[in-house]
Amino acid sequence: MPLWPTTTRVLQAWFQELESDQRYATVAFPNARGKALSRHGVDFLLQEYARRAVVKCPSLADKSISPHLIRHTSAMHLLQAGVDITVIALWLGHESIPTTHGYVEADLSTKEQMLTRVAPAGQNVQRFKADDALLRFLSTL
Repeated sequence: MPLWPTTTRVLQAWFQELESDQRYATVAFPNARGKALSRHGVDFLLQEYARRAVVKCPSLADKSISPHLIRHTSAMHLLQAGVDITVIALWLGHESIPTTHGYVEADLSTKEQMLTRVAPAGQNVQRFKADDALLRFLSTL
């Protein structure tokens, strides 16, 4: 799994901290009982931090935030950054490209960019522009 250098440093510090406590010798992300953190545990923590974040970002109060939403948003950001769809499929663990193709279908900004590349030469073609609110909404799906 490719990681940003900052993430790598944080994980290295975390693992060093875990090494000092033998209860966590084989668990990278322990729960409160020292067992492996489950998907429900991850969701519990995410909900807690989302609840705390509402203080600084009130618009989160009416959002449905889940680990799957973060996974989907990460894939959309990779796509918008120009990462090849096959690489994204591998990163997500999809068995086939058609499963990942839904991200391409949902990405209006990429569609807009493609349309500007194929505009007839010498013509100024006016096209629909997805506004930021619509793009933010689609990134939450």
